[in-house]
Amino acid sequence: MPSFASPLDTPFSILPQTVLLLPAQAPTASMEPAPLSSLQEDGEPEESPSSPSPSAFSADAVPPRPATHRSLHKYEPLDWSAYFDEERPVVIPDTEDVFNVYMAGSEGPVVFCLHGGGYSGLSFALAANRIKEKSHVVAMDLRGHGKSTTSDDLDLSIETLTNDVISVIRTMYGDSTPAIILVGHSMGGSVAVHVAARKVFRNLHGLVVVDVVEGTAMASLVHMQKILANRAHHFPNIEKAIEWSVKGGSLRNIESARISVPPTLKYDESRECYTYRTPLEKTEKYWKGWYEGLSDKFLSCPVQKILLLAGTDRLDRALTIGQMQGKFQMVVVRHTGHAIQEDVPEEFASHILTFISRNKIGPNGVEIPGLAKTWQH
Repeated sequence: MPSFASPLDTPFSILPQTVLLLPAQAPTASMEPAPLSSLQEDGEPEESPSSPSPSAFSADAVPPRPATHRSLHKYEPLDWSAYFDEERPVVIPDTEDVFNVYMAGSEGPVVFCLHGGGYSGLSFALAANRIKEKSHVVAMDLRGHGKSTTSDDLDLSIETLTNDVISVIRTMYGDSTPAIILVGHSMGGSVAVHVAARKVFRNLHGLVVVDVVEGTAMASLVHMQKILANRAHHFPNIEKAIEWSVKGGSLRNIESARISVPPTLKYDESRECYTYRTPLEKTEKYWKGWYEGLSDKFLSCPVQKILLLAGTDRLDRALTIGQMQGKFQMVVVRHTGHAIQEDVPEEFASHILTFISRNKIGPNGVEIPGLAKTWQH
C-alpha cells in the first residue's frame, strides 16, 4: 500500500506497504517516496519539472487526478480464493475477539504464517499457492489488521499479539495440534519467536523468521514516525493504492500487491477516499517491545530455525555468533525488498518446503526413518 519502501526495508516492517522495519539502512532524503500525484499512468508523457503538483504527504491531500482505465485494469484487486482454499473466522471463547484466517492445502504439517505490521494474512497469498501442494497453510490477520476484529484493535503489545496467536491455534485445533512450523515476517517474525519461546505447543517443530533483526530494527525505530507521516495517506480508489505500493517501491510484485494491498485499506466516508486500516502511528508505545531482546529469544527457541534476510548486512552481534555456532540456518534472498514472501513468492515457498523436507517434518511431527510412528516433542 502506500509505501515507504526503501527507507524502511528493514526488519521492522510495519506497514504493509509501508514497512516499518527495514533491514538495515537508515532512511535518507533520496529514499523518500515520490508524491502520489507524481506517479505516471502507463504510457503517459512526463510532465515538465516546473509544473507544480500538490503534496500527497499532507494530511488533507487527496490525489486529484483520476486513474485511466488502462491503469485501473493493471492494478485491479485480485480475490483471495485464487490462492487460498478457505477463509474462516476464528471466534475466541469468552471474548469479543474474532480473527480472520485464510487456509489452503490438505496434507502435511501446518505452515502458520504471521504478517508484518500494516500487512495482512494475504501477504502470503502467492507463496501459499505453492506451499499448499505439500503442506497445509494458515495465514491469520493479526489484531488490528485485515478482517480481524477485537475489543481493542490498538493493543499491539507483543504480549497481546503473542496471546492472540496462541488462542487462535488452540481454538482451531484444541488438544490435537498438528505439526506446526511458525513463519513470521517482520513484526510477525517477532510474534512467532515469542510464541515459540513460550513452549506451549509440544508439536511445534520449526520457526521461520523473515527479514527482521533486533539490532537494525531497534536502530530504525527513531525514524518510524517520520516515515509514517511522510507517506501518502489517502487514495481515490484501491487501484491507486496498489499502484502506489508498487511504484513507491514497497512491493515489487504487482500480482502480490493486487491481492495483499486491498485488505490493508479502509474507506473513509468523511473524506470519500481510502486510507489505512491500521493506524500504526498510534501504536508507537509498543514498537520497542516488538524487538527488544529478540535475538537472544530467537536463539533460545528449542526448535529448528531459519532466518531469511533480504541483505547480508543485517545480523547483529548475537545472531552473528549464533550463526557461527550453528544454532540456526540463514539464507540471504537476493533481488527482493523487505517483503520477501511477496516479491519472490516462488523462491520463498521453495525455502519453506526445503526447510520442512530437510528437517523431516511430517503432519504429526518429525518422521524417523524405520519407525512406524512419528516422534513428537
